Amino acid sequence: MRRENQSSMSEFLLLGLPIQPEQQGVFFALFLGMYLTTVLGNLLIILLIRLDPCLHTPMYFFLSHLALTDVSFSSVTVPKMLISMQTQDQSIPYAGCIAQMYFFIFFTDLDSFLITSMAYDRYVAVCRPLHYTTTMRQELCASLVAGSWILSGASSLSHTLLLTRLSFCADNTIPHFFCDLGALLKLSCSDIFLNELVMFTVGVVVITLPFTCILVSYGYIGVTVLRVPSTKGICKALSTCGSHLSVVTLYYGSIFGQYLFPTLSDFINKDIIVAVMYMVVTPMLNPFIYSFRNKDIKRALGKLCSRVIFFLQ
Repeated sequence: MRRENQSSMSEFLLLGLPIQPEQQGVFFALFLGMYLTTVLGNLLIILLIRLDPCLHTPMYFFLSHLALTDVSFSSVTVPKMLISMQTQDQSIPYAGCIAQMYFFIFFTDLDSFLITSMAYDRYVAVCRPLHYTTTMRQELCASLVAGSWILSGASSLSHTLLLTRLSFCADNTIPHFFCDLGALLKLSCSDIFLNELVMFTVGVVVITLPFTCILVSYGYIGVTVLRVPSTKGICKALSTCGSHLSVVTLYYGSIFGQYLFPTLSDFINKDIIVAVMYMVVTPMLNPFIYSFRNKDIKRALGKLCSRVIFFLQ
């Protein structure tokens, strides 16, 4: 095969979703509605947290950053997918593809770190309630978020720099709807051993270790809850962690599903299904999880609606 290095490769072709041409319009409307719901829902969460002083607590501080991450996460890939579905233009410039991959990895890792920080917050709230105020100080919360951003940036930058040193073959077709790192590595004519080694190492740091920390946190929470003698106390503890636990299940469930059910690849494109789940569905559901299961968010939303009605009169 003819070899082209990264400086001469001008563009890639994204095959997109495996759907029939006559179904393009239906899926375009579906994903457009889901994307708008994701953006508006998460921005509403951020607005409520900013406007309501009662929501200026560590849990909602982390939630506001998670909502911002979800909006950014979806915006990295979904608009390009919608444009391709509407215009039938599957090409993406080399620089645009690399940038999309960088931000995809960045916000994926950031999601993982923020969810882990929220798990620690719930652990302190349930297991050490008397020390919650002194433990979850503003400085600690800011440090956890800043550390999440820095580690995510370092992770995505390492993958990006290693990718730019590779040479690519003449085939520039990516069987996905976005520039996935694994798909790009398969197109390379160079030795990708170092890239795969970094993928495994960084994957352990940004996915497996945070997930282990979450399991340990909820293990302690479970033990504490079982020690509570009253049903009221158990319900209070569960309501405190219920929303976050739902988000954890959605996020890690879709990722680990890719590896726990490998036989699905025999009859459906498993990678694309999993990507749609954690890139489109999960960010869309997060605002509903936190609004429907959270009295504070519902109260703040009621106050905001009352203000809007008052100013419209």
